[in-house]
Amino acid sequence: MEEKTGKLIVIVAPSGTGKSSLMRRLKKENLLLDESISYTTRPIRPGEEDGRDYFFVGHDDFKSMIKNDEFIEWFLVHGEYKGTSKKFVEKKVNKGHNLIFDLDIQGTDAIKKFFPKQAIAIFIKPPSFEVLKDRLIGRGTESENTLKVRLENAKKELMRSDDYDYIVVNDDLNRAYEELRQLVIKLIK
Repeated sequence: MEEKTGKLIVIVAPSGTGKSSLMRRLKKENLLLDESISYTTRPIRPGEEDGRDYFFVGHDDFKSMIKNDEFIEWFLVHGEYKGTSKKFVEKKVNKGHNLIFDLDIQGTDAIKKFFPKQAIAIFIKPPSFEVLKDRLIGRGTESENTLKVRLENAKKELMRSDDYDYIVVNDDLNRAYEELRQLVIKLIK
């Protein structure tokens, strides 16, 4: 009997589209989706567990992993590294596990390049750029400069929405969630 290869479900979207809310709801359901666990050099926080939240490693170990080409994608933010391990993902996929990822455009492109047959990208899109702008302003969490950067990035990201496998328009959170949920169920069967 041939063993089933797992799928990689990648959720990608600009800031302010409701991606985090949709992901939280999706993770609460028992859809047989494992979460990808990234490697990071940042210190472990209270309540976190190595191997559950992240794989916590030192800077030298992380740099060694970069040198050995062990990451699908990695980045450096505020002096700390974070990356997705090829070995971790390959092991899960080859055992038939389905993984879910919450990635940006660059991370999604890297996953799609490395796992072209297994990776399925779902782009969460706002009904319009104006709605996205209103949502970001309404959150009240952005400085004027950060808001400007997020909006410029969102314009570029929205231009890429057709590059991915599926688009879910978040015009209503409950409706968008149900569409996303049904799509994920269909994809992992």
